[in-house]
Amino acid sequence: MVQARLTGKVAVVTGAARGIGAATAKRLAADGAKVVVNYGTSAKAAEKTVAEITAAGGKALAFQGDASDPAAVAKLFDAAEQTFGPVSILVNNAGVHELRPVEDADTPHFEKVFRANVLTTLLATAEFARRIGTNGGRVVNISSGGARAAVPGAGVYCASKAAVEGLTRAHALELGAKHVTVNAVAPGATATDMLQLLPEDVKKQMIASTTLGRLGTPEDIADVVAFLCSDDARWITGQFLDTNGGMRV
Repeated sequence: MVQARLTGKVAVVTGAARGIGAATAKRLAADGAKVVVNYGTSAKAAEKTVAEITAAGGKALAFQGDASDPAAVAKLFDAAEQTFGPVSILVNNAGVHELRPVEDADTPHFEKVFRANVLTTLLATAEFARRIGTNGGRVVNISSGGARAAVPGAGVYCASKAAVEGLTRAHALELGAKHVTVNAVAPGATATDMLQLLPEDVKKQMIASTTLGRLGTPEDIADVVAFLCSDDARWITGQFLDTNGGMRV
């Protein structure tokens, strides 16, 4: 029997109660990893994700914690280590998507989006880096096509995802000596709760802009994340993988 490619690995996925995070947690577990499903407020959804993993023969733990709070992030990694062992895979998926035209911009909106999308990525990666030693590992950040192709009304969101890609490059340089790769996956139009916030005409335009003529699914994104977490991606770091069905060819 061929061994699952992530057997023996322990993964933390932030914002993993639903959508891309949940699909990623399930895919990593299917590949053999023991997975900690972090969530903020969606306890029922997180427990559902864990139940689906365990029903399929995997191992998972749901853990509540605000990924923008350093103390909560430390407790998240403590729980992972105490339950499964040292963490060698981190997927930074926690985040928000809020539309706000520039004339309505204000400080609370900016701080909310950057705290959820950028600070969470920074704090979790910092905690991971402090604990990883020199045995190597994987960090995968969930960015967005909006980081490099702006969306009207989403200026702050797009800027926050550009910041995530900046962190990805810097952290790849810093953590290479510890044999850690750091990459970002940039989804295009994907059928998640976040997409439902967009007007119908915008969603139709997104579908029309793909060469494959459909929305992506969370599983489409999770498959790419799982590849980057595997040994098959050992020579890839500091990169952004556009995962968008050909929206920008």
